[in-house]
Amino acid sequence: MRYVILTLFILIVLAIGTGFYFRIFEEDIKTGDIIIGISVLVSCFILMPLFIYHRWKGKKLQDYTLSPENIKKMKDKGLY
Repeated sequence: MRYVILTLFILIVLAIGTGFYFRIFEEDIKTGDIIIGISVLVSCFILMPLFIYHRWKGKKLQDYTLSPENIKKMKDKGLY
């Protein structure tokens, strides 16, 4: 999963760079905007959910919320 995310990230960065290349050097603003827009959409709707799923896999959400048990643990440790 890590290599899929890394490969997708590199492809998105290259696509954004290609889009700016078309905008600046080729003076084809429409094509550059389309390439940049598609790569931003891919990063938001494909890359980010894959990354979030990969990072949260196997973790309990209850460890990161303020429940009465967690507040009691913080009081016992002197953090609250």
